[in-house]
Amino acid sequence: MSELSGGVESNEDAALRDAVAASMGRARADLAELVALRSVADPQIEPPEQCEQAAQWVARAFAEVGLGDVVAAPTADGSRAVHGCAPGPAGSPTVLLYSHYDVQPPLGEDAWETPIWELTERADGRWYGRGAADCKGNVVMHLTALRALKQVYGGSFPCGIKVICEGSEEQGTGGLEAFVPPNAELLRADAIVVADTGNFAVGVPTLTTILRGMAEVDVTLRALSSAMHSGMFGGPAPDPVAGLIQLLATLHDERGNTTVDGLDASGRWDGVEYAGEQFRSDANVLDGVALTGDGAVADMLWARPSATIVGIDVPSVIGSANAIQASARARVSLRVPPGTTGKAAQDALVAHLRARVPWGLRCELVRGGTGDPFAGALDGPAFEAMRGAMEQAFGRALARAGQGGSIPLCNVFADTYPEAEIMLLGVEEPKCLIHAPNESVDPGEIERTALAEALFLRRFGMTS
Repeated sequence: MSELSGGVESNEDAALRDAVAASMGRARADLAELVALRSVADPQIEPPEQCEQAAQWVARAFAEVGLGDVVAAPTADGSRAVHGCAPGPAGSPTVLLYSHYDVQPPLGEDAWETPIWELTERADGRWYGRGAADCKGNVVMHLTALRALKQVYGGSFPCGIKVICEGSEEQGTGGLEAFVPPNAELLRADAIVVADTGNFAVGVPTLTTILRGMAEVDVTLRALSSAMHSGMFGGPAPDPVAGLIQLLATLHDERGNTTVDGLDASGRWDGVEYAGEQFRSDANVLDGVALTGDGAVADMLWARPSATIVGIDVPSVIGSANAIQASARARVSLRVPPGTTGKAAQDALVAHLRARVPWGLRCELVRGGTGDPFAGALDGPAFEAMRGAMEQAFGRALARAGQGGSIPLCNVFADTYPEAEIMLLGVEEPKCLIHAPNESVDPGEIERTALAEALFLRRFGMTS
């Protein structure tokens, strides 16, 4: 029982808890079958048939748990979006459940300690394999929640259910973003649960309430028509590598705060606190290396802009010659919290760099991609139902966290369904190592999150 906003557990709630627990063997079998499908949505890496098989697997699974009209529909980028629906009682609200079945390529294959495409339980009790958490673990979480509801409610659901699972999220090619607006009625709902994030830590029920936006700019500095001997010309001849270093250094002050003109760097985060030692561990910061910035970790991570040099083109140390380079290039990635659009952030970054080019070097600035930040629901009947459900399922107070990564689909949902409450959750806590070698999921997170979702659907259905 929960003494929090979850309230006293009813007989139906207890039955859902038991049904979810009894389904965990099936959840592991489902996840094993999904992980075995190498559904990287890039034909240069894995055969397209793997994604097709994954789409068909997902469609069959959701049909089996009681959804009707389940279709693996083609999208503009060639991927398939699986969607289906089930009606609720007359007058009840409708919830759209989102996830994706494609996965990141298994980079660093030599670093994997278990088979990449085989779900493997290790001594720590976690289940390992590519996609075990991101995002096949969330697909299985949805299935487990719906399976429990079907069992407790005799094949029906306490509210209307719609599902959409995309097949190219990790590639960022926009298949589902293009699919949603012309199919708005197909997916329209009162609340949207985006299962592609996770808890702040194992066992801590967490809603991700903001996603940072992003903007990229490539900067090239040119000084000479060709590389020149550094002994003969070094000194008066401008060095574009040194100029680039000087220019990039203006993006931060001596304490590591991001200092892009026109971007507010004083924001404060009012959700969960992120202890410095925990962050150091999560981020693999070396002993003795200081964290950067003047704010708390959560401020720096979720409430303020951050500029990162994600790529730089200069000669490698090995094989380098005693020469002044003709040019140098870098890619700057900027993350921004809600309150600034990706385009506005990119404009500010371009203006900042252009104003600080040293020595009259020729400067070329090429704009890359942008993405707007997102802010999820913080109140409303769906939010309150979810808060109570998560606190009951986990037995502790709900936390609110942000996420540095962008999910452009959330903004498409917000624009298409402005009245819907959008909430982000999932099974992907820090130990999962998503996108990295040795990805894993804690099965307890699947069980607790599935129970929370089932309780939420019951509670929200009662608001009609």
